[in-house]
Amino acid sequence: VYVAVHGGAGYHGVVSEQSVKSALKRACARALRGSPLNDSSALSIVERAIAVLEDDECLNAGYGSNLTIDGIVECDAAIMDGLSGDFASVGAVPGLKNPIKLASALLRHSREPDSLGRIRPMTLVASGAYSFASSQGIQTVAPNEMISPRATQEWQKWKYRLDHPVVCDPGSLHQDAMQDTVGAVAWDNEGNLAAGVSSGGLLLKYSGRIGEAATFGAGCWAQQSPDEQSGMACSISGAGEHIMRGGLARALGEALQSRQSDDSELDTHQVLLRILNHQFTEPLRQRGERMPNAGVLLLTKEQGEDEVVVRKLWCAFTTESMAVAYASTTKPSPKASILRRPVLTGSAVDVDKSSVFITALPIHQ
Repeated sequence: VYVAVHGGAGYHGVVSEQSVKSALKRACARALRGSPLNDSSALSIVERAIAVLEDDECLNAGYGSNLTIDGIVECDAAIMDGLSGDFASVGAVPGLKNPIKLASALLRHSREPDSLGRIRPMTLVASGAYSFASSQGIQTVAPNEMISPRATQEWQKWKYRLDHPVVCDPGSLHQDAMQDTVGAVAWDNEGNLAAGVSSGGLLLKYSGRIGEAATFGAGCWAQQSPDEQSGMACSISGAGEHIMRGGLARALGEALQSRQSDDSELDTHQVLLRILNHQFTEPLRQRGERMPNAGVLLLTKEQGEDEVVVRKLWCAFTTESMAVAYASTTKPSPKASILRRPVLTGSAVDVDKSSVFITALPIHQ
């Protein structure tokens, strides 16, 4: 069993580095610690991992999420099963301790037959999602219990700057506020893949706004070939509107599937480079976006030598940094890193004339 998690692509200061890495390690450990009585499917591994991240104040998901313009927490989350292609998400939900648990419950609900033959929902938002959570026995809390002291301080600081542009320069949220999304990918002992994502969204976002973490094809994607010899699971972080416009997660899945189906040698590095440069960054720059932000955590199932199925873990991002961790049942001690873009002239990023930093992580060793 393999699991990898991310704490978002964006800016990770030195002050928060240890707390972020600790949260990621706890998520990996908890995901792998399921007892024989627990569901050990890839879906459940993803759900357990993300729930830990949602409970940690230092990350922008669940408790401690960024506040909306109205000063409340509204969360998005999604989960996808690579074996069946089933997907479910929730958006702009207040008062929900673990949005990923609601997305997972909605996915299971969608598999049940309806007495009247109605099509079960794939996405629920706002009050409808909250009501569904209550009906499923998923923990809800008073909306103010989702607000952390740190989130309140950030909201007060930037709300004042927004409301008083003459008194002070509004500045930029880039260096100071968490804008990122958390997520997980997993490979279970049956060789099945799953992916998930959860986010509190942008600081000072409009109430009711949903981002990539609630959008099909944008925030996460998982797929497997019919012969189960190939597949992928990815979780995306970054600027939601940019990611949704490009359907980034699905575009990556389709590109990898295309390379595998035409029997050409799969070069995951080149696929990541092409998708993030040509299908994500370049179209957005043509629209006037100076710095389109996205990060990808990608777990692939590929055929190695002698047609042996192997797993590979990749991380790619256009931002300054991305926080990741991974572990397996054979190597259960989680490894966590804040990956940072090289700044030296002549780095791989400069040579490629690319805005993308890509690295492979040794989960398969």
